Amino acid sequence: MHENRTSYPKRKTQMYQQLQELPKKYKVMAIIKMNKVRSTQILPLRKTLKDDVEFFSVKDKVAQKALENSDIPGMKDMIGEFKGQVMIMFTNMSPFKLNVLLAKNKIMMMARGGDIASVDVVVPAKNTGIAPGPMLTEFKEAGIPTKIDQGTIWIAKDSTPVLKGEAINEKLAAILGKLDIKPVEAGITLFTALEDGLKYAEEEMIIDVEKVRDEFAQAHQEAISLSIEAAYVTPENIEQILAKAAQSARSVSVESGYMTDETKEQILQKADAQARAVAGQAKDYTPA
Repeated sequence: MHENRTSYPKRKTQMYQQLQELPKKYKVMAIIKMNKVRSTQILPLRKTLKDDVEFFSVKDKVAQKALENSDIPGMKDMIGEFKGQVMIMFTNMSPFKLNVLLAKNKIMMMARGGDIASVDVVVPAKNTGIAPGPMLTEFKEAGIPTKIDQGTIWIAKDSTPVLKGEAINEKLAAILGKLDIKPVEAGITLFTALEDGLKYAEEEMIIDVEKVRDEFAQAHQEAISLSIEAAYVTPENIEQILAKAAQSARSVSVESGYMTDETKEQILQKADAQARAVAGQAKDYTPA
Protein backbone atom coordinates (compact mmCIF):
# COMPACT_ATOMS: atom_id res chain seq x y z
CA MET A 1 0.00 0.00 0.00
CA HIS A 2 3.11 2.19 0.10
CA GLU A 3 4.02 1.76 -3.58
CA ASN A 4 2.78 5.23 -4.56
CA ARG A 5 4.08 7.01 -1.51
CA THR A 6 5.70 10.35 -2.36
CA SER A 7 6.75 11.53 1.09
CA TYR A 8 8.57 9.87 3.98
CA PRO A 9 9.21 10.75 7.62
CA LYS A 10 11.95 13.34 7.99
CA ARG A 11 14.17 11.02 10.04
CA LYS A 12 14.00 8.26 7.44
CA THR A 13 14.77 10.75 4.67
CA GLN A 14 17.82 12.01 6.56
CA MET A 15 19.04 8.47 7.15
CA TYR A 16 18.56 7.69 3.48
CA GLN A 17 20.60 10.71 2.39
CA GLN A 18 23.28 10.13 5.00
CA LEU A 19 23.70 6.51 3.97
CA GLN A 20 24.30 7.61 0.39
CA GLU A 21 27.04 10.04 1.43
CA LEU A 22 28.95 8.08 4.07
CA PRO A 23 30.45 5.43 1.72
CA LYS A 24 32.00 8.30 -0.28
CA LYS A 25 33.52 9.82 2.85
CA TYR A 26 35.24 6.69 4.17
CA LYS A 27 37.48 4.00 2.66
CA VAL A 28 35.88 1.08 4.49
CA MET A 29 32.30 0.02 5.09
CA ALA A 30 31.77 -2.92 7.46
CA ILE A 31 28.63 -4.72 8.60
CA ILE A 32 27.65 -6.21 11.95
CA LYS A 33 24.61 -8.46 12.19
CA MET A 34 22.59 -7.12 15.11
CA ASN A 35 20.70 -10.37 15.67
CA LYS A 36 23.90 -11.66 17.32
CA VAL A 37 24.64 -8.50 19.26
CA ARG A 38 23.11 -6.83 22.31
CA SER A 39 22.72 -3.07 22.37
CA THR A 40 24.78 -2.89 25.58
CA GLN A 41 27.79 -4.06 23.56
CA ILE A 42 27.54 -1.18 21.12
CA LEU A 43 27.46 1.74 23.56
CA PRO A 44 31.00 1.24 24.95
CA LEU A 45 32.33 0.79 21.41
CA ARG A 46 30.80 4.06 20.27
CA LYS A 47 32.72 5.85 23.03
CA THR A 48 36.00 4.02 22.49
CA LEU A 49 36.05 4.35 18.70
CA LYS A 50 34.23 7.67 18.31
CA ASP A 51 37.25 9.38 16.70
CA ASP A 52 37.86 6.63 14.15
CA VAL A 53 34.56 4.92 13.39
CA GLU A 54 31.10 6.17 12.52
CA PHE A 55 28.28 3.80 13.52
CA PHE A 56 25.07 3.67 11.53
CA SER A 57 22.09 1.50 12.49
CA VAL A 58 19.58 0.89 9.73
CA LYS A 59 16.98 -1.59 8.51
CA ASP A 60 17.80 -3.79 5.56
CA LYS A 61 15.31 -2.34 3.08
CA VAL A 62 16.37 1.24 3.74
CA ALA A 63 20.02 0.31 3.24
CA GLN A 64 19.28 -1.62 0.06
CA LYS A 65 17.26 1.25 -1.39
CA ALA A 66 19.80 3.92 -0.49
CA LEU A 67 22.76 2.04 -1.96
CA GLU A 68 21.26 0.21 -4.92
CA ASN A 69 22.43 2.88 -7.41
CA SER A 70 25.81 3.54 -5.79
CA ASP A 71 28.76 3.63 -8.20
CA ILE A 72 31.26 2.62 -5.50
CA PRO A 73 33.16 -0.51 -6.63
CA GLY A 74 31.90 -3.66 -4.91
CA MET A 75 28.81 -2.03 -3.42
CA LYS A 76 26.42 -4.21 -5.42
CA ASP A 77 27.93 -7.29 -3.75
CA MET A 78 27.43 -5.70 -0.33
CA ILE A 79 23.74 -4.92 -0.86
CA GLY A 80 22.85 -8.59 -0.66
CA GLU A 81 24.29 -8.70 2.88
CA PHE A 82 21.70 -6.26 4.23
CA LYS A 83 19.28 -8.73 5.77
CA GLY A 84 17.43 -7.91 8.97
CA GLN A 85 18.67 -5.32 11.43
CA VAL A 86 22.30 -4.39 10.76
CA MET A 87 24.87 -1.99 12.10
CA ILE A 88 27.13 -0.38 9.52
CA MET A 89 30.55 0.93 10.51
CA PHE A 90 32.35 3.50 8.37
CA THR A 91 36.06 4.08 8.89
CA ASN A 92 39.38 4.80 7.19
CA MET A 93 41.24 2.04 9.03
CA SER A 94 41.61 -1.39 7.47
CA PRO A 95 38.89 -3.94 8.29
CA PHE A 96 41.56 -6.19 9.79
CA LYS A 97 42.70 -3.53 12.27
CA LEU A 98 39.07 -2.68 13.05
CA ASN A 99 38.31 -6.33 13.79
CA VAL A 100 41.33 -6.54 16.11
CA LEU A 101 40.14 -3.42 17.98
CA LEU A 102 36.67 -4.90 18.32
CA ALA A 103 38.15 -8.11 19.73
CA LYS A 104 40.12 -6.12 22.31
CA ASN A 105 37.04 -4.26 23.49
CA LYS A 106 35.11 -7.16 24.95
CA ILE A 107 32.83 -6.55 27.91
CA MET A 108 31.36 -8.71 30.67
CA MET A 109 27.59 -9.01 30.47
CA MET A 110 24.63 -10.34 32.42
CA ALA A 111 23.75 -13.92 31.57
CA ARG A 112 20.66 -15.19 29.82
CA GLY A 113 19.38 -18.73 30.09
CA GLY A 114 21.51 -20.98 27.91
CA ASP A 115 24.56 -18.67 27.83
CA ILE A 116 27.97 -20.27 28.34
CA ALA A 117 30.02 -19.00 31.29
CA SER A 118 33.20 -17.26 30.16
CA VAL A 119 34.74 -17.60 33.64
CA ASP A 120 34.25 -19.63 36.77
CA VAL A 121 31.18 -17.99 38.30
CA VAL A 122 31.95 -17.15 41.92
CA VAL A 123 29.10 -16.00 44.15
CA PRO A 124 30.68 -14.33 47.21
CA ALA A 125 29.35 -14.55 50.74
CA LYS A 126 27.33 -11.38 51.44
CA ASN A 127 23.97 -9.90 52.29
CA THR A 128 21.87 -10.06 49.12
CA GLY A 129 19.29 -7.58 50.40
CA ILE A 130 16.58 -9.93 49.11
CA ALA A 131 13.65 -10.73 51.38
CA PRO A 132 13.06 -14.40 52.25
CA GLY A 133 10.51 -16.21 50.13
CA PRO A 134 10.54 -18.17 46.87
CA MET A 135 14.11 -16.98 46.19
CA LEU A 136 15.37 -19.29 48.95
CA THR A 137 14.37 -22.26 46.83
CA GLU A 138 16.04 -20.72 43.77
CA PHE A 139 19.32 -20.30 45.66
CA LYS A 140 19.13 -23.87 46.98
CA GLU A 141 18.51 -25.34 43.53
CA ALA A 142 21.49 -23.36 42.21
CA GLY A 143 23.71 -24.86 44.93
CA ILE A 144 24.27 -21.53 46.67
CA PRO A 145 24.17 -21.90 50.49
CA THR A 146 22.09 -19.25 52.25
CA LYS A 147 20.85 -18.18 55.66
CA ILE A 148 18.31 -15.70 56.96
CA ASP A 149 19.62 -12.80 59.00
CA GLN A 150 17.99 -9.47 59.86
CA GLY A 151 15.10 -10.17 57.54
CA THR A 152 17.14 -10.75 54.37
CA ILE A 153 18.82 -13.63 52.56
CA TRP A 154 22.55 -13.91 53.18
CA ILE A 155 24.88 -16.06 51.11
CA ALA A 156 26.55 -18.18 53.76
CA LYS A 157 29.88 -18.74 52.00
CA ASP A 158 31.58 -18.30 48.66
CA SER A 159 30.30 -20.78 46.08
CA THR A 160 30.89 -21.59 42.41
CA PRO A 161 27.60 -22.78 40.89
CA VAL A 162 28.97 -22.84 37.32
CA LEU A 163 32.45 -23.39 35.94
CA LYS A 164 33.95 -21.79 32.86
CA GLY A 165 32.54 -23.38 29.69
CA GLU A 166 29.36 -24.66 31.33
CA ALA A 167 25.85 -23.53 30.43
CA ILE A 168 23.96 -21.15 32.71
CA ASN A 169 20.32 -22.14 33.16
CA GLU A 170 17.54 -19.58 33.21
CA LYS A 171 16.99 -19.65 37.00
CA LEU A 172 20.68 -19.19 37.78
CA ALA A 173 20.89 -16.39 35.21
CA ALA A 174 18.08 -14.60 37.07
CA ILE A 175 19.91 -15.00 40.40
CA LEU A 176 23.18 -13.71 38.96
CA GLY A 177 21.32 -10.75 37.51
CA LYS A 178 19.90 -9.85 40.92
CA LEU A 179 23.40 -10.09 42.41
CA ASP A 180 24.89 -7.96 39.61
CA ILE A 181 27.28 -10.74 38.58
CA LYS A 182 28.30 -10.62 34.90
CA PRO A 183 29.70 -14.00 33.83
CA VAL A 184 29.51 -13.75 30.03
CA GLU A 185 32.26 -12.12 28.00
CA ALA A 186 30.88 -10.65 24.81
CA GLY A 187 32.66 -9.24 21.81
CA ILE A 188 31.79 -8.21 18.29
CA THR A 189 33.27 -9.41 15.02
CA LEU A 190 32.62 -7.99 11.58
CA PHE A 191 30.27 -9.99 9.38
CA THR A 192 31.61 -8.55 6.13
CA ALA A 193 33.47 -5.47 4.91
CA LEU A 194 34.21 -3.56 1.71
CA GLU A 195 37.55 -1.85 1.05
CA ASP A 196 38.78 -0.55 -2.32
CA GLY A 197 36.24 -2.69 -4.15
CA LEU A 198 37.23 -5.86 -2.30
CA LYS A 199 34.64 -7.62 -0.17
CA TYR A 200 35.88 -9.62 2.81
CA ALA A 201 34.02 -12.46 4.49
CA GLU A 202 33.88 -12.85 8.28
CA GLU A 203 36.51 -15.59 8.51
CA GLU A 204 38.96 -13.66 6.30
CA MET A 205 39.12 -10.75 8.76
CA ILE A 206 39.88 -12.75 11.90
CA ILE A 207 43.52 -12.34 12.92
CA ASP A 208 45.22 -14.20 15.75
CA VAL A 209 47.44 -11.34 16.93
CA GLU A 210 49.56 -13.48 19.28
CA LYS A 211 50.17 -16.06 16.56
CA VAL A 212 51.18 -13.40 14.04
CA ARG A 213 53.47 -11.74 16.62
CA ASP A 214 55.16 -15.10 17.32
CA GLU A 215 55.61 -15.74 13.60
CA PHE A 216 57.25 -12.33 13.11
CA ALA A 217 59.54 -12.95 16.09
CA GLN A 218 60.56 -16.34 14.70
CA ALA A 219 61.14 -14.91 11.21
CA HIS A 220 63.26 -12.12 12.73
CA GLN A 221 65.40 -14.60 14.65
CA GLU A 222 65.85 -16.80 11.58
CA ALA A 223 66.88 -13.74 9.53
CA ILE A 224 69.49 -12.80 12.14
CA SER A 225 70.84 -16.38 12.20
CA LEU A 226 71.09 -16.43 8.40
CA SER A 227 72.83 -13.05 8.27
CA ILE A 228 75.38 -14.22 10.86
CA GLU A 229 76.12 -17.40 8.88
CA ALA A 230 76.48 -15.34 5.70
CA ALA A 231 78.54 -12.66 7.52
CA TYR A 232 76.14 -10.02 6.24
CA VAL A 233 76.73 -7.16 8.67
CA THR A 234 73.80 -5.18 10.08
CA PRO A 235 73.52 -3.01 13.21
CA GLU A 236 71.64 -5.87 14.92
CA ASN A 237 74.20 -8.61 14.27
CA ILE A 238 77.62 -6.94 14.05
CA GLU A 239 78.63 -7.92 17.60
CA GLN A 240 77.67 -11.54 17.02
CA ILE A 241 79.48 -11.67 13.65
CA LEU A 242 82.65 -10.20 15.14
CA ALA A 243 82.47 -12.61 18.08
CA LYS A 244 82.05 -15.55 15.68
CA ALA A 245 84.94 -14.34 13.51
CA ALA A 246 87.17 -13.94 16.58
CA GLN A 247 86.33 -17.45 17.75
CA SER A 248 87.04 -18.87 14.28
CA ALA A 249 90.37 -17.02 14.18
CA ARG A 250 91.34 -18.44 17.58
CA SER A 251 90.45 -21.95 16.42
CA VAL A 252 92.58 -21.61 13.27
CA SER A 253 95.45 -20.20 15.34
CA VAL A 254 95.35 -23.16 17.73
CA GLU A 255 95.05 -25.76 14.97
CA SER A 256 97.94 -24.26 12.97
CA GLY A 257 100.13 -23.62 15.98
CA TYR A 258 100.37 -19.93 15.18
CA MET A 259 100.92 -18.30 18.55
CA THR A 260 99.27 -15.09 19.67
CA ASP A 261 98.85 -13.59 23.12
CA GLU A 262 95.34 -15.05 23.22
CA THR A 263 96.16 -18.55 21.95
CA LYS A 264 99.67 -19.35 23.22
CA GLU A 265 98.45 -21.12 26.35
CA GLN A 266 96.03 -23.32 24.40
CA ILE A 267 98.72 -24.11 21.80
CA LEU A 268 101.27 -25.03 24.47
CA GLN A 269 98.71 -27.15 26.33
CA LYS A 270 97.83 -28.92 23.09
CA ALA A 271 101.54 -29.49 22.25
CA ASP A 272 102.17 -30.80 25.74
CA ALA A 273 99.25 -33.19 25.51
CA GLN A 274 100.43 -34.43 22.12
CA ALA A 275 104.01 -34.88 23.43
CA ARG A 276 102.78 -36.87 26.42
CA ALA A 277 100.72 -39.08 24.12
CA VAL A 278 103.73 -39.76 21.89
CA ALA A 279 105.94 -40.46 24.93
CA GLY A 280 103.39 -42.91 26.25
CA GLN A 281 103.22 -44.75 22.94
CA ALA A 282 107.02 -44.90 22.77
CA LYS A 283 107.25 -46.34 26.30
CA ASP A 284 104.82 -49.11 25.44
CA TYR A 285 106.52 -49.84 22.13
CA THR A 286 108.22 -53.25 21.90
CA PRO A 287 110.51 -53.89 18.85
CA ALA A 288 109.57 -56.88 16.75
